[in-house]
Amino acid sequence: MVRGHDVLIAIVCMILGVVLLVAGGEVLLRGAVGLATALRLTPAVIGMTVVAAGTSFPELAVSATAAYRGSPDLAVGNVVGSNIFNITVILGLAALIRTLPISGVTLKLEYPVLIIVTGLAILACRDGRVDAVEGVVFLAVYGVFMGVSVVLARRLNPAVAAEFQDEVEAMSLPGDQPRVIFNVLLLAAGFLLLSGGAQSTVYGATVLALQLGMSERVVGLTIVAIGTGLPEVVASVISAARGRGDVAVGNAIGSNMFNLLVVLGGTSLFTPVPVAPETAASDLWWMLGTTVIIFPLMVTRHKVGRWEGILLLIIYVSYMVTTLNSN
Repeated sequence: MVRGHDVLIAIVCMILGVVLLVAGGEVLLRGAVGLATALRLTPAVIGMTVVAAGTSFPELAVSATAAYRGSPDLAVGNVVGSNIFNITVILGLAALIRTLPISGVTLKLEYPVLIIVTGLAILACRDGRVDAVEGVVFLAVYGVFMGVSVVLARRLNPAVAAEFQDEVEAMSLPGDQPRVIFNVLLLAAGFLLLSGGAQSTVYGATVLALQLGMSERVVGLTIVAIGTGLPEVVASVISAARGRGDVAVGNAIGSNMFNLLVVLGGTSLFTPVPVAPETAASDLWWMLGTTVIIFPLMVTRHKVGRWEGILLLIIYVSYMVTTLNSN
C-alpha cells in the first residue's frame, strides 16, 4: 500500500540529499584543487587528475553508503546509470550548445582506456558480483592511468596547458596564496556534506522504491544517477558555453572511468557487491553501447556536433523508457 506521507518524506530526503551531494562535491573539489595548488602541482596535472575525478565524488559517496547499508542494487545502478547519463545526456546537452572538439589526449589515451575498462567491468560482473580481488585490480588500473596522465600532463603543448590553467583558476578560491590548513578544512567539510547527502539520498531512494513498487536497481539507474550527475551537467555545459568543449568531453570520460574503477572497485573492498541479473543482462550492455557509439565520431570527425548531441539524448530517452518498463 502506497502511503502518500512516506512518499513525500522520501522525495524530500532525496532532494535534500542531492543538494548536499552537489554542495559537498563542490566544496571537496575546491579544497582538493587548492591543496594541490598549495603543494605546487601544475594546473595541467591538477586538471587531468584532481578535477577529472572530483566531479564523481557524489557517486562514490552514494554507492559506498548504499552497499554498506545493504542496498547493492542501488550502488551498482548508480554507477551504471551515471555512466550512461554522462555519455548521452551530458555530452548531448553540451553538444547542443557548441560543437565539442576532441583533443589528442582524449582520443589517444582516455577514450580507449574507457572502452577497455568498460569491458573489464562487464567481465568482472559475469559471475553476479564484484569481489575484493577484482576491486584491487580496478584500483590498480586507475593508479596506472593516473600515473600516465601525470606524465602526459607535463608534456602538453602550451595551448592545451593554458586551458587547464583557466579551468583550475575557475575552481580556485580568491586570495593570494592557497593555505594548506584552510584547504584541508574544506576537504573535511566536503566529506561531511557528502556523507550527509549520501545518507539522505540512499534513505529516500530506498523508501521511495518500497512505496512505489520500484526496484532499487531502477531507482539507482534513473533518479539517483541523474541526481548525482548534476555536477557534471553544470560543469560540462558551462565549459561548452565558454568554448572549452574538449574539457567537457574529458570530464565526462574521466568521470566514467572513476565510477567504474574507484567507485565500484573501492566499494567492493569493503563488501562484495552483488550484481542483479537484469543489470548484467541489459544495463551493462547499454553502458558499453553508449560508450562505443561515439567512437566513429571521435575517430573520423574529431568532434561531436549538434545532430550527434540530439542522437545521444534520444538514446537516453529510449534507455529510460526501456528501464522503467522493465521494473
